[in-house]
Amino acid sequence: MDEEQMKAPPIVFPGQSGPESAYRIAHDLLVRRAPVEALQVLEPALAEDPRNTGLRALRAWAYLIRVQLRKAETELRSLVEETPDDVWARHALGRALERQSRLEEALPHLRLAFAMSGDIEHELAVLRVERQLMAG
Repeated sequence: MDEEQMKAPPIVFPGQSGPESAYRIAHDLLVRRAPVEALQVLEPALAEDPRNTGLRALRAWAYLIRVQLRKAETELRSLVEETPDDVWARHALGRALERQSRLEEALPHLRLAFAMSGDIEHELAVLRVERQLMAG
């Protein structure tokens, strides 16, 4: 049996129509740590609506889970440029940069996300990167 015959068919969900449905399905898949399947849902929806920031944020999340950090960074930079007050995108960009050991680039994004949110997890990310920079 050749390899092509062994591939699973693409995921098809009954009633899936439009970006709203794709968002819900992809979000659920990402919560379940299924980024490949989420991307299979997101890509066709983004082909229809390429400027949809919600879908693009989910695609960035999928890239982060898959450790496709350059792709995540590109998507997140674009989202932050378009919506500078998006706390999630700002923090995620900082994390993507941190995970690439680009600590000096990550720190301003992490600090800004913390300043905007006051979230303890965001503060811990700032402290972690500051500590790494001092030790480095």
